[in-house]
Amino acid sequence: MQLLIVDDEAHWVENLSMHKPWHTLGIEQVHRAYSAREALQIIGTNPIDIVISDVLMPEMTGIELIERIREQDKRIKCIILSGHADFEYAKEALRHHAVDYLLKPPTNEELLGAAQTAIDQLKAEWENISSQERTQFALRENLPLLRGQLLLGAFRGERIAEEEWIRKLDMYGLPFRSGSCALALVRLEDEFGQYRGNGQHLVEYAIMNIAEEILQEFMGVWSVREEHGYLAFLLQAKEHPAVDRPDILLEKLAMQIQAKVKQFLKGAVSIVVTDAFLFPEELPEQYRQAVSYFRQIVGDEQEFVMKVDGTKKTAAFGALDVIHGHPGLLNLAEAGRWDAAEDKLAAAFDELEDKGSESWEHCLEMGYTISSAFMHLAHRNGHTLADLIGPDMELLQSGEAFASIGKLRKWSLNALAKLREGTAHDAKNARSQYVQKVRDYVDKHLHLDVSLRALADYVNLHPTHLSKIYKLETGEGISDYVASVRMERACHLLKATDKKIYEISADIGYLDPAYFIKVFKRQFDVTPQEYRDGR
Repeated sequence: MQLLIVDDEAHWVENLSMHKPWHTLGIEQVHRAYSAREALQIIGTNPIDIVISDVLMPEMTGIELIERIREQDKRIKCIILSGHADFEYAKEALRHHAVDYLLKPPTNEELLGAAQTAIDQLKAEWENISSQERTQFALRENLPLLRGQLLLGAFRGERIAEEEWIRKLDMYGLPFRSGSCALALVRLEDEFGQYRGNGQHLVEYAIMNIAEEILQEFMGVWSVREEHGYLAFLLQAKEHPAVDRPDILLEKLAMQIQAKVKQFLKGAVSIVVTDAFLFPEELPEQYRQAVSYFRQIVGDEQEFVMKVDGTKKTAAFGALDVIHGHPGLLNLAEAGRWDAAEDKLAAAFDELEDKGSESWEHCLEMGYTISSAFMHLAHRNGHTLADLIGPDMELLQSGEAFASIGKLRKWSLNALAKLREGTAHDAKNARSQYVQKVRDYVDKHLHLDVSLRALADYVNLHPTHLSKIYKLETGEGISDYVASVRMERACHLLKATDKKIYEISADIGYLDPAYFIKVFKRQFDVTPQEYRDGR
C-alpha cells in the first residue's frame, strides 16, 4: 500500500510523512509532494493507493487535484485537509468522492481513522475483483477457452485469412480489429509455487481479473495462459482524454497490476510489455521477443516490469518437435524456465530407458536434438556452444557423448547447467549496460536535468524500473549517485578553479546557490567557501 501526502507547506508534509505510524496500517511507502503538479507526476510513476492533500495550494486546489486524479485513476482514495471549516469545500470534496474532510491539525485518531477507512474501501473493491466466486465462474465458461485457443494459435503464427479473423473476433465478442496493438506477459513468481497442482488455475484467473480491471479502462483486453506458463494480454488502445504519455501508459498500468497482485494475492509477478505493433501480422514476432526478454533481461530476478526494445530484432524461433512435442527444449530454455527444461530432459531419458533402447541410433537422434537446441540458444546470444560448455564440447565432437543413454543424459544435464550459468551472466551484463549509460549521461550532463525521469527517458525505461536495476547492480540509489558526483565535482571546482560559488552551483546542476551551500555544508560540515579556504 502506498500513500502520497501533498501540501505546499513543507512542515506539514514532513510532519505527516515522518511522524505518523503509517506502518501500523500496512502502508509500506509514503511519498511527499509540495505542489499539486508534483503530486500528479508522482502518481504518474508510482502505484499510489491513497492521497492526503491540502485544500488550498497555489496553481491548483486540492479539489481540482482530486478531479485530475479521477481522470487518471478512479480507484485512488483521497482525503482532504484544510485549515478552515469551509462548508463549500467540504461539499465539493464529498461530491468528488473524497473519503474524508479533516481540519488542520488533525489528531492521530482522525487521520489514521480516515486512512483506515480508505484502506477498507480499497480492500473491499479489490477483493470483489479477485474473489474466488468470480474466478470460478470464469473457469466454467466456454467462451474464454475459445478465445484463448485463438490467441495461442496467433502466437504460434497460424495463418488465418483476414475475413476469418473478422468473423471469429465478432463471434467471440472480442473488441479487436486489425491495426495497432501491444502485448504484455506476466510471470508468476516463487510465492505462487504453493498452488501448483492445487488451485493454480484459480490464482491465475484472479490475476487476470485484477489485470483486466486495471487495463480495460484504457484498452481492449484479450488474455490467455500461454505455453510457457505466462499470462498473456493482447491490448488495443481506446480513446481516453486522460492519457498524456501513451508511450509509458502500459508500463504504469503494469506497475499497478504488480502492486495489486502483491497486496491482495500475497505474491509477486514480473511483467514484460512491448511497443505498439501491427496486429495480427506482427504478433508472433512480438510474442517471441517478449518471451525472450524474461530470459535475457529479467532472468531469475523477481518483481520486474520491462519494456521490449522494439529497435532490436530477434531471429525466429526454431521448432523442436523430435523430443516429445510441445513445448520444446529450446522453447523452455528461451523462456528461462531452466528447471522445466531439466525436468523435460530427465523425463525424455527416463522414457527412453523404459523402452529398453540402448541403440546408438536412438542416442544419436536424442543427442542431435539436444545439441541442436543448445547450439541454437548459444548462437542466438552471440556465443559458441564451446564457449559456454568448455571441455564438454570435446565429448560431443568425438561422439563419446552418444555412446549410451547414461552418458548422453550426464552430458546433456551438465551442458544445460553451464548454459544456465552463461545466460545468467548475459542478463547481468545487459543490466550493467543500463548502469553505464546512466553514469555516462550524468557525467556529461550534470549541469542539466539529471532527474530520474530524465535518465529513464534517456535509456527508454520506466523510472521505477531503472531505479530498481541500478540499485540491484550497484547497491546504491540513482539519486545517491548523482548527489555524490555533484559533491565530488564541486570539491574539484572549488580547489582547482577560481569560479564563483554561484557558477559552481550552476555547473553541477543546482539552480539555487543557497540550496547548494546548504547541501554542501550538510555533507562536509563546512560551507563551500570555508572548504576552498582550507578550513
